[in-house]
Parts: sequence; C-alpha cells; structure tokens
Amino acid sequence: MSTPTEFFTKKGEQLAANPDALKGINATYQFNLEGDDGGEWTIALTDDLSEVRAGTSDDAQCTIAMTATDFMAMIGGSLNPNLAFMTGKLKVTGEIGLALKLQSILN
Repeated sequence: MSTPTEFFTKKGEQLAANPDALKGINATYQFNLEGDDGGEWTIALTDDLSEVRAGTSDDAQCTIAMTATDFMAMIGGSLNPNLAFMTGKLKVTGEIGLALKLQSILN
C-alpha cells in the first residue's frame, strides 16, 4: 500500500470479510491526514457496526491527526507511534486510551 486511501480501502475489505476481528473495541476513530494523498476517514468498531468509510464522524471518541506521509510511515513500521506522538507528528484528541489500541486496529 502506498497511500492512505489504499490502506483504508483494504482495512474496510478486511472488516467486511471478518466483522468480528476487532470486536470488543467499541469505539469510533476519525483520521485527519494532511498533505498529498491526505483525507478524512472513519473506522467504526461498535457492537452494531464495523466499517471503514471516507469522511468524518460526529460520534468519534478518538481523532488522529497527522500528515499522510507520516501515517504511511507509521503503519509501514518505519515511524514509531510513541515517538511520533512525543515529537508532535501524531496528534490525538478525545479519549487517549483508545489511541493505545490503534496498533491492533492498524495492523
């Protein structure tokens, strides 16, 4: 995968094929990615709904903001999420505890 759009499309396909894969997280995440190939995506992982879609969510409990380039580096393993957060490359608003679950969601 080389763009966030490709990543979120594939993640949506994975959830559609196995909606119980991330059962129990019970949260909605919003991703705001800036720069080339950026955009806004929502990952909803609730008891009623498991989906990935383009756009924002009024129900998001955790919002992730970063550049699209840094996001791709993070999911590709070349940017440590903790380091990205500490250096300001990754900004989290909402429930910070939910951000700690991101690694299992983004893999």
